[in-house]
Amino acid sequence: MAKVDKRIQWKGKSRGGVLGYLIFIKLIRFFGVRAAYLLLIFVVFYFVPFSPRSTKSLWSFYRKRLGFNRFRSMVAIPKHYYRFGQTLIDKVAINNGRESDYKFSFENFSQFEELLKKGEGLILIGAHVGSWEMGSLFFKEYGKRIHVVMYDAEYQKIKELLERNSRKQEFKVLPVLPDSLESIIRIKSALDNNDIVCFQGDRFMPGQPVLTHQLLGEEARFPAGPFKIAAKLDVNVVFYFAIREPHRGYSFRFMIPEKAENRKDREKTYFNSFCINLEETVKMYPEQWFNFYEFWS
Repeated sequence: MAKVDKRIQWKGKSRGGVLGYLIFIKLIRFFGVRAAYLLLIFVVFYFVPFSPRSTKSLWSFYRKRLGFNRFRSMVAIPKHYYRFGQTLIDKVAINNGRESDYKFSFENFSQFEELLKKGEGLILIGAHVGSWEMGSLFFKEYGKRIHVVMYDAEYQKIKELLERNSRKQEFKVLPVLPDSLESIIRIKSALDNNDIVCFQGDRFMPGQPVLTHQLLGEEARFPAGPFKIAAKLDVNVVFYFAIREPHRGYSFRFMIPEKAENRKDREKTYFNSFCINLEETVKMYPEQWFNFYEFWS
């Protein structure tokens, strides 16, 4: 396990501001999703030149990690921004009661549901691929048991805006606090209460412990916390990705990794399995991996 240095560029904030969300919320409400998609085209061509760090990171991702040629990379970058915008629009639309406009499919959901029915503590590990929150409708009564671990900087103002303009979400948020021990205590308390704790396994903040693994041909860093906690507390673990498909479709994919007997082996097994699943998903849907910074720093 290693400590991250200061070169990592993600600071706990995601792209998109309150005003941008508000404009799209009003547009969807009064003119529908298609109008929002149309406006998104103009937003995309603003972001390509006027968000140089993100664009540079995407260029590096497509050229160095995926081996795209120059032309293919130039086409992929605006598509990447557009797909990100689509998932935000879809999230707002569905949270405003427009789920009938979308199609949904599930992979390995019955296995996941069997674990939910046990009523035991469970860790759900996802990544910034697609839109994990799209599946919140389908957790139904289990939604009340879900706690999402999230960075405060990524969350507060936009959360308040979305809450004022959408249906109430059942899941709760566990903010990552400056005192990491307090955060761990809250996570353990939720799991001891037989609840579900959700982590994103592909982002971390400077100073946090990390694990390293080959991803797309180069060593990459991942947060150690989700895997260490899962191994130490010996709870069930599920990997989860919600991918946008053509024609307003979403596929929800649940993967249950093998569980080793030994604690140290469990951590390694969970982490390796997550990285393999993440790489496979990113290769299939590269334009839906929404890390707009130098991931391989």
